[in-house]
Amino acid sequence: MRGNPLETAAPPGTVAPAHGDRMIDATGVEELLGRLLAEVAGLESVAPESDFFQDLGADSLLMAHFCARVRKQSGLPSLSMRDVYRHPTIRGLSIALTASPVTHPPDRPRVPHETTAVPPACDAHEAPPAALGRPRVLVCGAVQLLTYLVYSLLLAALVTGGYAWIAAGDGPLDDYLRSVAFGAAALLILCALPILAKWLLIGRWKPGRIRIWSFGYMRFWLVKTLVRANPLVLTVGTPLYSFYLRALGAHLGRGVTVLSRTVPVCTDLLSVGDHTVVRKDSRISCYRARGSVIETGPVTLGRGVVVSESTVLDIGTVMADGSQLGHASSLHAGQSVPRGEHWHGSPAQPCDSDFQGVDAAPCGSVRRAVHGVGQVLVATAVVAPLAVGGLDVLLSKTPQLAAVLEPGPAALSDPGFYGDLLAFTALVLLGGLLIALLLLPVVSRLAGRIVVPGRIYPLYGFHHAVHRLATVLTNRRSLTRLFGDSAAVVHYLRWIGYDLSRVEQTGSNFGTVVKHESPLMSRVGRGTMIADGLSLMNADYSSTSFRVSPTRIGAHSFLGNLIAYPARARTGDNCLLATKVMVPVDGKIRENVGLLGSPSFEIPRSVLRDHSFDEVRTEDELARRLAAKSRHNALTMAWYLLTTWFYLFLLTLLFAGAADLYQQAGLWVFALANAVLLPCTIAYGVLVERVVTLFGPLGPLFCSIYDVRFWRRERYWKVPAEAYLRVLNGTPFKSAVWRMLGVRVGKGVFDDGCSLPERSMVTIGAGSTLNAGSVVQCHSQEDGAFKSEPSVLGPDTTLGVGAFVHYGVEIGARALLETDSFLMKGETVPDGGRWAGNPAHPADHLDEGGELR
Repeated sequence: MRGNPLETAAPPGTVAPAHGDRMIDATGVEELLGRLLAEVAGLESVAPESDFFQDLGADSLLMAHFCARVRKQSGLPSLSMRDVYRHPTIRGLSIALTASPVTHPPDRPRVPHETTAVPPACDAHEAPPAALGRPRVLVCGAVQLLTYLVYSLLLAALVTGGYAWIAAGDGPLDDYLRSVAFGAAALLILCALPILAKWLLIGRWKPGRIRIWSFGYMRFWLVKTLVRANPLVLTVGTPLYSFYLRALGAHLGRGVTVLSRTVPVCTDLLSVGDHTVVRKDSRISCYRARGSVIETGPVTLGRGVVVSESTVLDIGTVMADGSQLGHASSLHAGQSVPRGEHWHGSPAQPCDSDFQGVDAAPCGSVRRAVHGVGQVLVATAVVAPLAVGGLDVLLSKTPQLAAVLEPGPAALSDPGFYGDLLAFTALVLLGGLLIALLLLPVVSRLAGRIVVPGRIYPLYGFHHAVHRLATVLTNRRSLTRLFGDSAAVVHYLRWIGYDLSRVEQTGSNFGTVVKHESPLMSRVGRGTMIADGLSLMNADYSSTSFRVSPTRIGAHSFLGNLIAYPARARTGDNCLLATKVMVPVDGKIRENVGLLGSPSFEIPRSVLRDHSFDEVRTEDELARRLAAKSRHNALTMAWYLLTTWFYLFLLTLLFAGAADLYQQAGLWVFALANAVLLPCTIAYGVLVERVVTLFGPLGPLFCSIYDVRFWRRERYWKVPAEAYLRVLNGTPFKSAVWRMLGVRVGKGVFDDGCSLPERSMVTIGAGSTLNAGSVVQCHSQEDGAFKSEPSVLGPDTTLGVGAFVHYGVEIGARALLETDSFLMKGETVPDGGRWAGNPAHPADHLDEGGELR
């Protein structure tokens, strides 16, 4: 018997009529659908048997507008993009819509109501809880600012005191011993502070609701910020990380392996059984934001559970013993996976796929304990002395460097000093780049010789250490950002070990974000193009073992954004993999088709719009434009290096000045330097972005990737930094910075970690709530065509954790896009609507109730 699966009751392809409306007969539905499509497509008429994509040349954007028109018609059933792809003619769609009044076919499950274990959410149709008002927002912001200043002071006191004590050492051995002692003490303080803060400020987390900007929220934010800034987060995937979660109150069984870098916040509400594995890029936070409140709730994982890559588990979810959740999937609040069952999709539903991928290996408590002790020894005896005592050695043994970093009053007034500092920072940047380019291929190939593909190795041994080191070192985001979206990226990826066959150069073969487990196991076919956010899953993990395997992407394919691509993928050549698609791991090999959704279903590989710029692909014209694109991209790379260099110069100048004034002002000058670092970084980031957009303002665009307007958009994605925005998550300051960057933001917006790739093309209504991991992306690239349009979020809109909004979207007031949902291009969500799924479609409403604290 299944434990609360998604409700299913109808044969595939049936859709219910709108509530309160009377169904029109089949003939009337066909006539009305034909008339509506003709109006949307600008045609005189549409034949009932004409294929939307092959005969009429429609694309997903046009059909999204058609679906929106249908949903507005009285007497017609609700229509989704999945229905359109399943029945791509007016006649087929009409028959499916009128075949049965029963709702929710198996591939379009309902999102369940929440159980009593979950704090009731705000109904999308009802007004959210009254905001606390501008004074409380100002008070909360002031407390958060004060917290930042106090932390800056404590860090300055710790570093300056430790440096002075180490510098007073008598000889190299004494310096080393002092560095070890101070490093161990500093690590202990930085690691223990978040744990102490959690227990002092919160005690034990309980299911409940916290009004945003209240005093309760201030405590929540402080604890969340500290626990995610703990140095122990760097030990993710090891026994030390499990120890950290237990210290925060999480209930973890024996042999649990957690590979996700997203640290659970409400840890007392997390329960994980023995020998469970949580793989990378999973989100289990035990809280979410809805309306004007934070809702906390439990997440329970049984014994021997597998949580695959790129998954989201909402509050109030349960996975029983031996159950599995596939990659690119999610459990919505109230869902429960029964014992031994395998589920996939967003929201998840039962399936027959096996996501374990690798058998267990001997990995007992002794092995884990030895590994943990080894990590502590390396951190205190090697890493800490190098980090803390290295500066003292450099300054005492290298007078030329000391003159730069501790300049003195006369040097600061000498123009030659600034020239020396510019040369020094340029040497650091370019020297680091050269060392990385020389080191990475050596590390990659050495790891490839030691870790044999297909062989199962136990965790926390020599082979695991080598594999882990290679994974960390070869995934350099700064290098993929530098070389991505240019012709140089294929040479860089080949250099570190990728097998790219005979490259068909497009100038945009890969975006700026590409991840892998093993470069040598990453293989991409000829003529394939990949957008941002690809994660190649070259390694399968259990709670005790791992195995690396080749991951192959077929030739002449196109991959959209945020795709987790498994080694066992059942896709071949000439495939279109849409944004956030769940790549299948069983069944036939898919070729010459497109795949959309989670779980995925087939769509046309291409439509008429994708061939709008085929004239550019003639041999001579392509060679000319590719050369021009390469020159433009090379200039963009130079911009990126120049802005990074100047930021490094300003950073070094700031702390060199602090060092000069240290004798007069003491630790306060370093506290001030720490305090102004973030505001200076924000100001610099805003300035760089404004300069870039001055030469290439953003706006609606439909063009070839060989158009200079697209090249300017690539420059916009590469040159301005956005990493500093993460520090502002959950504070009112982030909305202020969004406005500086061109976002149209209303009052009272709560942003817990949303990403906006095209800032000035997004409108966010007052009182909206943007959860962690959500994205509003105002563009799409498919093969050689690029399309971009603005997106609008109405007042009091909520984007769930990991939700993705595509371009040309309009979301009405008080609407809710559920956890991990994908709202496709051109969709229109009505006021008060609640949409869920990948792709998203209208869903039932959540219950309302509960108390605030």
